[in-house]
Amino acid sequence: MSLKFGTDGIRGPVETVITPEACLKIGYATGMVMKELGWDTVVIGKDTRISGYMLEAALQSGFIAAGVNVRLLGPLPTPGVAYLTKTLRNKFGLVISASHNDFLDNGIKIFNEDGEKISRDIEKRIEKHLSKKIILVETESIGKAYRFDESGPRYIEFCKSTIPPEVNFSSLRIVLDCANGACYKVSPEVFEELGADVICIGNEPDGYNINKDCGSTNPEVIRKAVLDHRADFGVSLDGDGDRVIIIDEKGNILDGDDLLYILAFANPNRTGPWSGVVGTKMSNLGLEDGIKKLGYKFIRADVGDKYVSEMLTKKGWMLGGETSGHIICKDLVSTGDGTIAALKVISSLLILEKKPSEILSNYSKMPQVNEAVQIKNKDIVNDKDLQKLIKDVESDITVGRVLVRPSGTEPKIRIMIEAPEKGVAEKYTKDIKDLILNKS
Repeated sequence: MSLKFGTDGIRGPVETVITPEACLKIGYATGMVMKELGWDTVVIGKDTRISGYMLEAALQSGFIAAGVNVRLLGPLPTPGVAYLTKTLRNKFGLVISASHNDFLDNGIKIFNEDGEKISRDIEKRIEKHLSKKIILVETESIGKAYRFDESGPRYIEFCKSTIPPEVNFSSLRIVLDCANGACYKVSPEVFEELGADVICIGNEPDGYNINKDCGSTNPEVIRKAVLDHRADFGVSLDGDGDRVIIIDEKGNILDGDDLLYILAFANPNRTGPWSGVVGTKMSNLGLEDGIKKLGYKFIRADVGDKYVSEMLTKKGWMLGGETSGHIICKDLVSTGDGTIAALKVISSLLILEKKPSEILSNYSKMPQVNEAVQIKNKDIVNDKDLQKLIKDVESDITVGRVLVRPSGTEPKIRIMIEAPEKGVAEKYTKDIKDLILNKS
């Protein structure tokens, strides 16, 4: 199988795609591109998957063979690796993670010197080298590897520094779900050191339980915990810590659209870098209307926090995010950061002295239905019968949207339909799903 970059790096099953051999090649290919550019050191972090140590060893071997030095950060959230790539003045940073996927998958994400996902041009250069034979540099030029033990403390201090000094978390009880992933150590310490009473779940990784019945993709778990403990907030992260959902004191689940609206509402500035907000093609139509009513411009990027970040840079704006919970506060971070987004939302609510429901009552979401169809051939999205059905649905829904797209991270076709009535959206979602399954 050829290795290609998708929406968020290279990702797939460890047994067939992200194998030790593949990671050896990825490390070597990336190292060769670095050497071509005159760079000699890379940082590598990972989440808690059982395959992480194996793939870390393969990656570093590839880099070392290319003559590149390696700093090993250990388990660390993806945004933490992005932050340290920038602050340690490295040109590249790699994360071994499959984000919200289960332990059977793994992947590689790569950041540039600014802590942002590498460009498509760099990806193409790496892909070109992936097909080449590994040729060891001269023995005196091989790279070195060593562990950097300060990665966690540095990231913790950075997270805490994003909170205004007048904000006090000491009155809060917070349930924190770390998804048995990369945040299991650092994120509880952040909230505890800020004074919150923290109740942790999903903080006992064993290599196999990452995202299993916990984390941002399983919100009912933390919802129950918030109600049981009478907590003020629930903060649920995913396996690599780059996305978040929040649960309010009443058990309401706040997705990325809700969090983006709260942050936009709380910001008093509507000019210059704060004049616009970036969402994605998946962002609810109600969010777009609500953001515009607050006095902002609103633009949709392609799905993926990489594309949100690129659009923010292009427009010179500071705030963007995805429904899934990738929130980018560009004045603070260069990529989606679940912990910092949660800190930003909660501190904004404390400053405003408002409950989430008070703010969210100012906008209304359109009924939206999402379905993911497991499929082997993603090219089915171009099928003429499917395209005709999509056009028919679009013409029948007077107000709303239809989006059918291949997943950039999994072998799935994702269907999203918005309509004034949920029943209508559900019917058309089923029609499209049935056609895809019949065609497969």
